[in-house]
Amino acid sequence: MSDSPEHFADEPEDDAPSAEELEAAGQESMFGAHEPGPVAPPSAAPAVAAQPYRVLARKYRPQTFSELLGQDAMVQTLGNAIKRDRLAHAFLMTGVRGVGKTSTARLIAKALNCVGPDGQGGPTIDPCGVCEPCIAIAEGRHIDVIEMDAASHTGVDDVREIIEAVRYSAVSARYKIYIIDEVHMLSRNAFNALLKTLEEPPPHVKFLFATTEVDKLPVTVLSRCQRFDLRRLSAELLVENFAMICRAEGIEAEAEALAMIASAAEGSARDGQSILDQAIAHADLGGQQGVTAEQVRDMLGLADKGAQRRLFGALLAGEGATLLELVDQQFSLGVEPLALMRSALELVHRITVCQLGKGEADAASTEEREAIEGWAQSLSAGQLHRLWQLLLKGHDEVRGAPDPLIAAKMGLLRVQHASDLPDPGSLAKQLEELAANGPAAAPAGTSAAPVAAAAPTGMDWPALINTVEQSGQLRMAQVMHDWVRIAELVPGELTYALTPGYPGDPSSELRDALLRATGERWLVTRIEGEAAPALRDTAEAAAEAARASLLRDPLVEAAFAAFPTAELVDAEPRVAHGANWRN
Repeated sequence: MSDSPEHFADEPEDDAPSAEELEAAGQESMFGAHEPGPVAPPSAAPAVAAQPYRVLARKYRPQTFSELLGQDAMVQTLGNAIKRDRLAHAFLMTGVRGVGKTSTARLIAKALNCVGPDGQGGPTIDPCGVCEPCIAIAEGRHIDVIEMDAASHTGVDDVREIIEAVRYSAVSARYKIYIIDEVHMLSRNAFNALLKTLEEPPPHVKFLFATTEVDKLPVTVLSRCQRFDLRRLSAELLVENFAMICRAEGIEAEAEALAMIASAAEGSARDGQSILDQAIAHADLGGQQGVTAEQVRDMLGLADKGAQRRLFGALLAGEGATLLELVDQQFSLGVEPLALMRSALELVHRITVCQLGKGEADAASTEEREAIEGWAQSLSAGQLHRLWQLLLKGHDEVRGAPDPLIAAKMGLLRVQHASDLPDPGSLAKQLEELAANGPAAAPAGTSAAPVAAAAPTGMDWPALINTVEQSGQLRMAQVMHDWVRIAELVPGELTYALTPGYPGDPSSELRDALLRATGERWLVTRIEGEAAPALRDTAEAAAEAARASLLRDPLVEAAFAAFPTAELVDAEPRVAHGANWRN
């Protein structure tokens, strides 16, 4: 909400509406008293009409903390600091454009220097607005409140002037206040020159900084300031503010129109008020009585909400011809293809939020709310997420395409055809059921390999391996799982063979491992004859059998017939040799 601070003091404020005019509109005066001047006689009424127009962003700039939009936490902190006399010597206001950084700095200056209507008051979070310091600060002409635009005063010489001036007391105010807008534009040397004064300024000096890019400030400056992060304003708060302005200006405005302006403002009160100013002027030029949604839509080049819903409906219904016709209609009305894709993405997001929430859908009209709630009930979460991904891909293609209109059409048609594909979640469930019933339905003569091989044993071999592992002998547990083939296993005696490829003879290590794990001595004998497969080989054989069974499934065969180059991959990668034996 900042104008050019460097010239703010030179701007005349005699174009402000009178208190009687604002009272007739149901609003209090935003600027209080004004600079005294010659009073025109009643016959000089036409001179009022000759006053220059002031844009809404300046006319309705907040003059008290109660008028500051959406910054309650900061106002409470400042109010408590003033009441307890715990005022910092430097404040830093940061946030996106148009949320009130410079206006907040001026309000703080008024709060610190207000003397009340009787001239006896002290610092207060509710400045009176009628005393001389409040009026002078509001009009930008107070000699002890110095505003500097850091974008045009970036050097050391500009900071040196401040350093030399802070030594002198305030002329008429309680505090001498320096407001530096866009402070991140100062040079590195200028920051360094300011550091000492910023850390230990005279008690009569306060620094107020405002910036949109706080990450560009040196940490040495940040550590010397009390920082306030001004929040981006919500659309609901902006709509209320715009409605208040329209009432004060005597302008009729549709709720949907104000909602569109608030959305286009992207959290900035100044941007929204500027768009509202433009919309009012556009309505006057068109000879209309107020600001309408259709008018704002045309002015901003937005997609018609009704046409947007019709297009989305055609997309879900698979009506390709209707879809292309609606795209051409919107393009002929001046809606850009990228805005068309963005509006479809926004609609999918709102449907998803409505599906998750318990209240009514966020919509400007009853018709739109009913449509969104209907889609939220009929579409599944998986369908909405798939629509989002496909539309997002189309949006990126439109943004970089040589012909955005053609790219938008092809992207939307791809989304439409994708709606005919089976839902991935349903397909996964079918595959799980088929995999579970696969061995029973397998052709005669084929069967899955057993999970555990039959072996002449009187003990549980996997349990014995687990006992060895629990004793801390992880490597030997891995060897027993991957390489040892059981010929005979009884308590205290192990006869085994090795899977080809293992280097050396692990008999002595096996004997020691079993002794440590069970507390008993074992007779371990290695043979070269027949033995049951190792557990690793058994598991791999079972996996391959299950895979072969899955490949014989009619649905999978149909999928490979439709997509010859497709591959069947595991949902989770197989565990490589040497990993934990239980996987």
